[in-house]
Amino acid sequence: MAAPSETERLLGRGPGYGTAESPAVAEEEELRRRLKYFFMSPCDKYRARGRRPVKLGLQLAKILLVTVQLILFGLSNQMVVTFKEENTIAFKHLFLKDYVDGADDSYAVYTQRDLYDRMFYAVEKYLAVPNETIGRYAYVRGESGGNQSSLMLCQQYYRKGRIDPANDTFNIDPKIVTDCLGVDPEDPQPLPPELDRSYKNFTLKFHKLINVTIQFKLKAINIQTIINNEIPDCYTFTITITFDNKAHSGRVKIRLDNRADIKECKDPSVFGRGDNSFRLFFDVVVILVCSLSFILCARSIIRGLMLQHEFSRFFQRRYNQNVCLSDRMEFLNGWYILLVISDVLTVLGTIMKIGIESKNFASYDVCSILLGTSTLLVWVGVIRYLTFFQKYNILIVTLRVALPNVIRFCCCVAVIYLGYCFCGWIVLGPYHVKFRSLSMVSECLFSLINGDDMFVTFAEMQQNSYLVWLFSQIYLYTFISLFIYMVLSLFIALITGSYETIKHQCEGEAPVSQLHTYIAQCKDSPKSGLLYRTTRCW
Repeated sequence: MAAPSETERLLGRGPGYGTAESPAVAEEEELRRRLKYFFMSPCDKYRARGRRPVKLGLQLAKILLVTVQLILFGLSNQMVVTFKEENTIAFKHLFLKDYVDGADDSYAVYTQRDLYDRMFYAVEKYLAVPNETIGRYAYVRGESGGNQSSLMLCQQYYRKGRIDPANDTFNIDPKIVTDCLGVDPEDPQPLPPELDRSYKNFTLKFHKLINVTIQFKLKAINIQTIINNEIPDCYTFTITITFDNKAHSGRVKIRLDNRADIKECKDPSVFGRGDNSFRLFFDVVVILVCSLSFILCARSIIRGLMLQHEFSRFFQRRYNQNVCLSDRMEFLNGWYILLVISDVLTVLGTIMKIGIESKNFASYDVCSILLGTSTLLVWVGVIRYLTFFQKYNILIVTLRVALPNVIRFCCCVAVIYLGYCFCGWIVLGPYHVKFRSLSMVSECLFSLINGDDMFVTFAEMQQNSYLVWLFSQIYLYTFISLFIYMVLSLFIALITGSYETIKHQCEGEAPVSQLHTYIAQCKDSPKSGLLYRTTRCW
């Protein structure tokens, strides 16, 4: 691989002084120049051929456009989420008797009379919505031609159930039966609650009752969107009140769920507002810029793979050696793959955003994930251009060197971590609120690793069983000691060791791969003009 010395050139069979280079040598020099040009920074490519860094400028413009687009969509999405959450709170205060904010987990009834009282209270408040609510709501009538009512009061119970605790006997048929009663507000105005008492005859079968549900729909319009120069949305809220008795523990938990469906309003009219032409034009510009970025990055990836294939074939033919995998991977630019993924996500998210603003879609969550992930990848992709400067490149090089050791270390640690998760869930779950499910156990243990909620985790442990309490102390102390003092320290030491290695290499002579040693034999500078005469397709 090393360049031949002066003596070897004189005594060898190659061309001597004054003779023209052989075609093989000329081909090799041409390939070296193309390789050197391929791995140049955008500034060196500009000096070599005068080619302006189009992709760099395009990525900077894309960052600005995508970020502005994300902010505008975030403001709109925030109003949607706020409108739904505030309506949910309003519904809880309207339809749940004696409801207090923050009491969702403790809101329950314990007597038959209280259950009837709260059930009929919700129905009465539904019938009185036009007269009592501050917000402007409208009923959603039952489906035409069907027997579906505006409000459905249903109970689910076992088909056959007899429980006799005195004799320790029971007889239950687990098949579930659903019994429903429809309630409809009268036209043009709903009847006062004291005049419509048909639902009062609804009798619950407490001895085999599973749950009681009250479901109805209300319509509303979110007019606050005109602040952002948007056409107001029309909402249909599906409210479900559930009285949960499946545990048969004497405590019936009550919860209210609200699902919002968004659609375009009929004949919208907002004076001087509601023109979305600028937003549509902006979204189209984002799609065009991302499409151009996708084409340029995909072209660079294809050219890199083609050059890799040509170099591997030439190296095999000339030196009878195979190019190692690490050198072949040098041609596959991971940053371009990152940008291609971000472009695809941005285009998909923008198309969905246009559909949402035109009221054809209502998938705000999916659109948020697409646009948020694409913006993250776009900003991360800028680091590629910082890697051309040695002082800024140390972060990326450190992560690349430390990543294999970190992955192996995390695989070993994950085995211990999962063991603690399963053990904590099965032993401490019945006695500690943070260990009730595997996901909660993992969240709790991860918080403990980072030093969060340590005292609270110890203090909330119930002392109903002294044996379990003693086990919890040993469990928590060993986990905290093992993961904070050993695992976390070793994890930091791995990254620190990689950083020190890179730092010493920067101060001394860094190891060079076989590929870059081969390219370094090309002594042509970017300003020499020789690189300009290489094959233009690269």
